[in-house]
Amino acid sequence: MLNSTLQPAALPLHRTVLSNGLVVLTTENAAADIVAARLFVRVGSRYEAPQKSGVSHLLTSVLTKGTARLSSMEIAEQIESVGASLGTDSSPDYCLLSLKTVSRDFAEMLKLAAELLRSPSFPESEVELEQRLTLQGIRSMQEQPFAVAQKQLRQAMYGDHPYALPGLGTEETVAQLSRADLLHHHQTHFRPDNLVISITGRITPEEAIALVSEAFGDWQAPLKNRAPVPLLSAPTPSVVSNPHRVATPQDTQQAIVMLGYLTPSVHAEDYMALKLLSTYLGNGLSSRLFVELREKQGLAYEVSAYYPTRLDRSQFIAYMGTAPGNVAIALEGLHREVSRLAAEPLSEDELQSAKNKLLGQYALGKQTNAQIAQIYGWYETLGLGIDFDTQFQAAIAQITPEAAQVVAQRYFTEPYVSLVGPASAVG
Repeated sequence: MLNSTLQPAALPLHRTVLSNGLVVLTTENAAADIVAARLFVRVGSRYEAPQKSGVSHLLTSVLTKGTARLSSMEIAEQIESVGASLGTDSSPDYCLLSLKTVSRDFAEMLKLAAELLRSPSFPESEVELEQRLTLQGIRSMQEQPFAVAQKQLRQAMYGDHPYALPGLGTEETVAQLSRADLLHHHQTHFRPDNLVISITGRITPEEAIALVSEAFGDWQAPLKNRAPVPLLSAPTPSVVSNPHRVATPQDTQQAIVMLGYLTPSVHAEDYMALKLLSTYLGNGLSSRLFVELREKQGLAYEVSAYYPTRLDRSQFIAYMGTAPGNVAIALEGLHREVSRLAAEPLSEDELQSAKNKLLGQYALGKQTNAQIAQIYGWYETLGLGIDFDTQFQAAIAQITPEAAQVVAQRYFTEPYVSLVGPASAVG
């Protein structure tokens, strides 16, 4: 084992790298007799070829449906017999296996998780079933105005970049995916030096590392694909700024109005300020958008803003659901409130309230063992390091009104516009 480090904190975080490249993060917390683990694979839809869009989602959906040794039913019975929870997910930047159980059963469940990650069988019948369910989900989203607005805005902003495509894939690509595609994707990306395991709970770092070593220590990357840094630097098309308006007529009672601004990745210096600005602008009932556009003007059924954390260029989104007759005034109102952030600095009180809200929610997101395992594993997977937890909080606290305004001026210029609603409203 190599490169062991320790982060000073109320709950110390240990980082260890096994000889096969697997990263293990451990946080001992004996407050409850629960151990949670998050197993991150550094691959998501960002790494998919356009013609294979949706393969990560389909793979994770079938991952728990069989191994070389166990059937889907046997896997489910093993989990349920000890009252554990185990699930999978995929995102643009990673795939995830989540596990939670009482401490006495953790060793058994970790072995099961290792078997699922290392030797899934992808039964043909299960692949076909999940394929049908995914296609149903894609078709269902085509009927949801918010999903349609989000999709067309993403496509307008990202062009040929993989972030333009939905995580589920498209009807065309998902219908063409096969068991062979899942096997190839698994063999290429699911390997120990592409894996981060974050464990939190009633277990010592030494015990956790020993269990991980037993379950994963003999796993080696394929010889034909044993690169020092696996696929993290996979080339992706550049994102070129070209703000414009896109609209989809849809016979709905509610119109969706979205503004989008290209913003930097999580590794950029401006990331912290943009997170703070999104909190101020659109997070909760006291946010600027909610107060000004819903409470005072009565324009919005729903209104918010968000800034996703991404490895590549991200997007800052402000959106509103409104009556079709209010599309023009809603669009003007959203644009005015975002532009105001660049035109004038927030007051000290406004900025401090946003900081309190953001840091308070951040603290609430680290209350359970599962939440702690998630956030530390996520930071490691994104390449931020185990110190980012304290760096983030310190950086947010130091942002001044002037600094926040400079960042707003840098990104909140001409927006992309996405509209969905009756043709008379969005045409």
